[in-house]
Amino acid sequence: MTTTQHFDLRSRGDWANKPHPSTPQQWVQRAQEVAQILAVDAAAREKEGKAPYAEVALLKDSGLVTLLGPVQHGGAGQEWPTAYHVIREVAAGDGSIGQLLGYHYLWNWAARLVGTPKQIAHVEAEAARHRWFFGGAVNPRDADVVIRDEGEYLVFNGRKSFSTGSKVSDVTVLEGVLDGTDTHVFAIVPSDQPGITFHDDWDNIGQRLTESGSVSIAEVRVPWSAAAGFVNKVFQPRTYNTLNVPAIQLVFVNIYLGIARGALEQAADYTRTRPWLHGGHDKAVDEPYILDTYGDLVAKLWAVEALADQVAREALPIHRDPDAVTERIRGEHEVRVAAVKVRATDVALEITSRIFEVTGARSTTTALGLDRHWRNVRTHTLHDPVAYKRREIGAFLLRDEIPEPTWYS
Repeated sequence: MTTTQHFDLRSRGDWANKPHPSTPQQWVQRAQEVAQILAVDAAAREKEGKAPYAEVALLKDSGLVTLLGPVQHGGAGQEWPTAYHVIREVAAGDGSIGQLLGYHYLWNWAARLVGTPKQIAHVEAEAARHRWFFGGAVNPRDADVVIRDEGEYLVFNGRKSFSTGSKVSDVTVLEGVLDGTDTHVFAIVPSDQPGITFHDDWDNIGQRLTESGSVSIAEVRVPWSAAAGFVNKVFQPRTYNTLNVPAIQLVFVNIYLGIARGALEQAADYTRTRPWLHGGHDKAVDEPYILDTYGDLVAKLWAVEALADQVAREALPIHRDPDAVTERIRGEHEVRVAAVKVRATDVALEITSRIFEVTGARSTTTALGLDRHWRNVRTHTLHDPVAYKRREIGAFLLRDEIPEPTWYS
């Protein structure tokens, strides 16, 4: 018989009595405070598996959900490099919540990626003012949701097998295809409505609190005015529209790096308390093999973190001037993102596996939950094959080819 626990996360953050962050460094510090709260009982919360309403409320209370929102509407007015760093910090405390926050940032940005100026202004103002938390039902591996045109309205019908965060979100990004055409349409709709049913069937080995289960969409009506990027029912294309893929891939990178750092930090705390019986030292922190292993893992992590931060900074001109983005600029950026995705995947898998070499058999107890870090990384790094990222890099180097924009490149 299991006992339901009460995790009072919100009471642990006293942000109402603290100054509102105003600089990137202060927002990263706020994210670190959130991570510390989450890390206290991350293993227990994962084991219980309750929908993370309390965790999302914590993100809202901390102000992190409006990080990218415009200042004039209550947002922090920060840019993507800060958002990526914040994701990494939160993921170090709880990988699932780091993923939820990262996807939220991407879907919050969706209006700016695809929308018209009027739509962007409206969505960003409402999102910041009401502290919307975003989910998304946009899984390209499934059959497309079918959209029926009913004059002034669009009607969405279909099913998606993944819908990260949608159950605990305020709004959901839907994507589908106009019936009888190949025209894709994005729209932001309220998550709590009769036409959207979340099936609570996310039962994977990792990222267990991401609410990534399937969703059914039945007769969800959206006015044509909310169809992102459409004017008089005609889409207004820009190369910047395709930046959703490199943006979300950098989200993935920072989720992996955050989880890896959280694993190292938890393992290090454990190692400091348990010297090996025959190591010849009174303290584990003096044992040369342990020092060597941690040194190797930390060096690899720091190197990829530095590359991730550099690639994020390289994207700043792209996000600051979307109309100036060319296919070549976009393609070269995607290759750089692919490179850091490859390295982050390899390093995170190595770290979350090898920590057990320096923590020992007793560290495999489920109460400690060290295994969740590997399970989380292993689960999400299978999102799309990393071999295809390596292929993109090789084709760029050897044939000067840039990746063709797809749902994954």
